[in-house]
Amino acid sequence: MSKFEQQGYDNQQPIKHQWRCGCILILLLLINIGCSSQRQSTTKATGLRDNFYNVKFYGARGDGTAVESDTINKAIEAASNAGGGTVYFPPGNYLTGSIRLKSNICLFLDQGATIIAAPVSKENGYDDEEPGSDNKFQDYGHSHWHNSLIWGEDICDVSIMGTGKIWGKALYSKALQGDWVGSKQSANKAIALVRCKNVIIRDITILQGGWFAILATGVDNFTIDNIKIDTNRDGIDIDCCKNVRISNCLVNSPYDDGICPKSSFALGYARATENVTITNCQVSGYDEGTLLDGTFKRTENPKYKYRPTGRIKFGTESNGGFKNITISNCVFDYCKGFALETVDGGLLEDVTITNITMRDIVNDPIFLRLGARMRGPAGTPVGELRRVIISNIIVYNADPTYACTISGIPGHYIEDIRLSNIRILYKGGGAASEPNMTNPEQENKYPEPGMFGPPPAYGFFIRHAKNIKMNDIEISFMNEDARPPFVFEDINGIYMCGVTSQKKKDVNRFVLKNINEFQINRSRDVNDQYIKNISQGTVY
Repeated sequence: MSKFEQQGYDNQQPIKHQWRCGCILILLLLINIGCSSQRQSTTKATGLRDNFYNVKFYGARGDGTAVESDTINKAIEAASNAGGGTVYFPPGNYLTGSIRLKSNICLFLDQGATIIAAPVSKENGYDDEEPGSDNKFQDYGHSHWHNSLIWGEDICDVSIMGTGKIWGKALYSKALQGDWVGSKQSANKAIALVRCKNVIIRDITILQGGWFAILATGVDNFTIDNIKIDTNRDGIDIDCCKNVRISNCLVNSPYDDGICPKSSFALGYARATENVTITNCQVSGYDEGTLLDGTFKRTENPKYKYRPTGRIKFGTESNGGFKNITISNCVFDYCKGFALETVDGGLLEDVTITNITMRDIVNDPIFLRLGARMRGPAGTPVGELRRVIISNIIVYNADPTYACTISGIPGHYIEDIRLSNIRILYKGGGAASEPNMTNPEQENKYPEPGMFGPPPAYGFFIRHAKNIKMNDIEISFMNEDARPPFVFEDINGIYMCGVTSQKKKDVNRFVLKNINEFQINRSRDVNDQYIKNISQGTVY
């Protein structure tokens, strides 16, 4: 007897064990097949698969002719009632009125899927403007959100994603004449959000977004990434929002601003827009639609007074102010330049702008304005504009009828501004200013480059400011300009180092009026010098 037999070992035991395991595996496989069939049957019946809600299973046709408002909102309601999920748009053209977002919902637009704004009417499913909104201190468009193609109010954990398109075909782009103002049926936004949290918009394309392609008011923890906007008014308006990330976006908006932080009174109180980063983006003013079709046309057209616009601008609504904002690695092409404006009592402070290239700029490459329009509650004090750093800027072919402008108002100075490593090449050709010409203050006017009339300098016009530092600045022109490169008025402390400026023969390099502390050193063609006080003078 072998050792194994002596120990009572059954040499048939491994075979029996393997046979039992095989039977169990076959049984599990059969059960799984049955469950899979049941799941497939459920999926075909409801459109549900792993919390995906296909709008076609709720009646949407995607043929571009049937109005799909009810079926799309039915899919959103189903997902919301189940605790959340993804509402899926397969390839197709979905003509619709208002789409109402809910918490814990993702709208996913697949490649080839287009949501199209139907003609604006109650019958096509557009929602009325919400009642009770106060338009007293902000533009009408900033006071309503329900009158939109896609809107959400007081919701959280929401996203709009995918490589599909939103086409605001029938949305209004302005306040029409006659009976329109105050009309309940005035849909004018592609996406509108108010008092929301944890929102993501990623990868989509928006064509013809109406008055606002994206209007976000009081939205916190907000990410906008890798989207393309080719629109007929504002691109992205971030109003009274906190913790915002805008990255990798292309925004073409020839008739209005491209990316526009604001801080209006639309929430019923003043709230700052703060903790914002804008990076790796491009803004432009090509003809509408030509960003997306790849032709990038630049047709001169008097259709709009300020065309092209397409810039990054803070304001004009500025009740709550702007704080802790950084802008980097952005491209401006055929549009207006930067505008940082606070005119309604808000604080604009702690802002950095760096690594920017601009070409074919049609007004001030850099415009900083502290004003006193004061469109807000009575008794609000004038705001502040301070602690701004602008660096690593290249500008080519800037319009000669404008200059970089930094202007406060008498008694209210812009302060603590750092400008460094900036190169600006103007077209040139400007005529000399009239002797003793004074640029108007326009303290309570709408802030906009050009508001002070022809600039007395072709490079930088700075007034009502203090503690201004300019390092490694070079300005020049392609055609001879008869104006001085720099005009400074009413400044308490301006310090310059490594400044180079081209000028016409016999034209002064610096014109100084009411300056307390002017210092320049290590600058080509200008001797180092320090002037304690000067009421009026020049540096050649």
